[in-house]
Amino acid sequence: MMARLDRDMPDGISIPKSYSTVDDAAAKVAATVAPTAYIPNQNVVTGRQPGPGDPGYEKFVADRLARQTTTRETGGGTTPPSEAPAGTHWSFIGGQWKLYKDAVSNDTSGADTIVSSVDNGDGTTTNTYKSGRKETLQTYNKGGSSTNAATAAANLVAAQNQTAIDAEKKAGRQSAYDTLYNEFNKYGLGSLVESIKGMITDATVSPSQFAIALQNTKEYQQRFSANQDRIKAGLRALSPAEYINLEDSYQNIMRNYGLPASYYAKDSIGTQAGFNKLLSNDVSAAELEDRIATAQQRVINSNPEVLASLKSFYPDITNSDILAYTLDPTKALTDIKRKVTAAEIGGAAMQRGLGTSMTRAEELGAAGVTKQQAQQGYGAIAGGLQRGSQLASIYGESPYTQTTAESEIFNIAGSTEAEKQRKKLTSLEKATFSGQSGASSSALVRDRAGAY
Repeated sequence: MMARLDRDMPDGISIPKSYSTVDDAAAKVAATVAPTAYIPNQNVVTGRQPGPGDPGYEKFVADRLARQTTTRETGGGTTPPSEAPAGTHWSFIGGQWKLYKDAVSNDTSGADTIVSSVDNGDGTTTNTYKSGRKETLQTYNKGGSSTNAATAAANLVAAQNQTAIDAEKKAGRQSAYDTLYNEFNKYGLGSLVESIKGMITDATVSPSQFAIALQNTKEYQQRFSANQDRIKAGLRALSPAEYINLEDSYQNIMRNYGLPASYYAKDSIGTQAGFNKLLSNDVSAAELEDRIATAQQRVINSNPEVLASLKSFYPDITNSDILAYTLDPTKALTDIKRKVTAAEIGGAAMQRGLGTSMTRAEELGAAGVTKQQAQQGYGAIAGGLQRGSQLASIYGESPYTQTTAESEIFNIAGSTEAEKQRKKLTSLEKATFSGQSGASSSALVRDRAGAY
């Protein structure tokens, strides 16, 4: 046999560093004539290890791989420290038994096979796969006790189980995100939830934090900005569903009353400045409709005298912003109705050629006089006021004024005295003409007195 100076090779393969003294003449000749020749029968590498392009290189590599595979599976005559847990296998590499996860891949081309294993020196081994993927696993020394190996194997199984649990939790978080996203997306607000997707799907964040995190986003606060004003005013914040339902009700009411789109059109994120004021001041859908009806039906679409009286009594309300005035939630609805009622009374007087002051109109309105009553009452007053004033002057009685007639006709304070005064003037006129005969005299008295 030939003498060799061995050097260590992977998996126990020994190759001489250089040619040395040989007793085999054939090997000596082969080494001299062909230094790169590989003689498998004699297991001699003459001169140096074959490289790519050398004769017999492919067979050299195949034989080496076969020996490595056999060594990894048999452990050079040793046995693994314990049975490999499900989904793992033992492999004898670098003089150690090491536990690896079974590869799961649909790739049959070998693209994800192990191409190198590196012992990190800390009890772990890093495998590099052909695809470029790297994986670090726990190493178990062949010299370790069976108890330690079993414990390590159990720890690996526990780690794998925990990984599965974490994956299940993450899937559940993804489902929670999908549910929340779909719910908000019904209202066109899916983008609000997207801003906290990472937090929702992060298994370290509790579900109780989702709502808080969402409400703290800039997008959420901008979309539901009226809630901040409600809280400052001592009102509770509305839920997204309540908030949006009120907005929809506002929009439907305004559209049904034919208001310009500028009153209810929403911007790209679904907000409307006018709606924010209504929401901030806790205006219900019913109150909004009442406000619009008051402005439209009782003023804008009424006889022009009502509008003229309104503008005369309240100069701060111009023709162009009557609707805006009534929709302003800072203006109390009761105050708006009081002014409109006064305008209706003033308009009724104006229709009969009479006039009245804001104070008197508001007084009559406070006494319960309606628009219809005002129209009827001022019709009667207009028919007898002039004659009553003349009679009072003729007979030297107290002046008979519009205020006197209003007191009696609308049955307010002073109505009894006003009635007595009217009847006295009527009696005086009848007495004056009682000595006369003829239809003309009687008709005059009847016509003049009939108005009262």
